[in-house]
Amino acid sequence: MSTPKTPDPGMLVISVLSADWGAFWPQVGAELADRFGPFDPSEEFDFDQTDYYDKELGTPITRRLLAFDALRPLDELADIKLWTNSVEQRFARDGRRLFNLDPGFLTQQSLVLATGKNFSHRIYLKDGIWADLTLIWQKKRWVDFPWTFPDYAGEAMKSRLTKLRQSYRNRQSKPRT
Repeated sequence: MSTPKTPDPGMLVISVLSADWGAFWPQVGAELADRFGPFDPSEEFDFDQTDYYDKELGTPITRRLLAFDALRPLDELADIKLWTNSVEQRFARDGRRLFNLDPGFLTQQSLVLATGKNFSHRIYLKDGIWADLTLIWQKKRWVDFPWTFPDYAGEAMKSRLTKLRQSYRNRQSKPRT
């Protein structure tokens, strides 16, 4: 028989996509910090693996990864996604989002993203939100799946996530106050 145990908290990572950062940043950055605490933003980098968001967000789209300092319980993922959806909607203009916020949790074992879209490999959490197992850490590297989004399957993203994973490991080893 397995004995239920609360898992270690995860590192909240939010991917932000936009073609018009001046229209909402740093205000949204401040809201994210107010809600989830301090974060380290990556540099902006190209998001060109798909044109899925071009019509809604415009072009060229760039991405920032935000890695939050405070580790959080994994069961908060659905609530975080619902809140980020509300922020996207609040800043939308003429029915179009200015940015896309994709939250997820990075742990030593995996990267799990939240989504409002069901698919065969996704696990339902609550309130219309599913968990998407995007990458797993195996044999000292990130391993993707046939369903992993192309931008997350690329080496540039995996390299960034490897650095974040090390930061996560360092935070885990520090005593919690």
